[in-house]
Amino acid sequence: MKIGQKALNFALYDTQNKSWDLDEKVGKVITLLFYPGDETLVCTKQLCSVRDNWAKYLETGAEVVAVSPGLPEEHSQFADNHSLPMTILADADRTITAVYASHKWMPIWATRGVIVIDSKGIVRYRNIMVRAFRPSDDEVLSAIHLAKYDKLVDVRIKKTH
Repeated sequence: MKIGQKALNFALYDTQNKSWDLDEKVGKVITLLFYPGDETLVCTKQLCSVRDNWAKYLETGAEVVAVSPGLPEEHSQFADNHSLPMTILADADRTITAVYASHKWMPIWATRGVIVIDSKGIVRYRNIMVRAFRPSDDEVLSAIHLAKYDKLVDVRIKKTH
């Protein structure tokens, strides 16, 4: 996926074994946090930081979803261990991760990524990094706000014509 492209639909299971379908989220800004594994040092720090800043994420109105290989039950235990408020989706075979969070020169198991999709389903932000690093919350929150701004600009343009 590239910035400016229509997001490819997918459906994955969450920690409650309920299907989460991207196409059902049209009209909302969606933030996908791809992380390599539960209970690993950097991943735990990343998702706990999102938890600690959850009020700021809620203020954006975006839906924030984490995606990782593994099974829903494993993610449920991880979420419970750390009181994680976001939905966590199981991408057991990394099929969706390969589409959204792949990098030209890094193997998929060695990366983490952040994707922000605007309310029309267009990828507005994509940051793929080595798994040893994590994005700052300010960076992700700024990307969410910019995706919301794109919607406001479109509305203004329609109103003036």
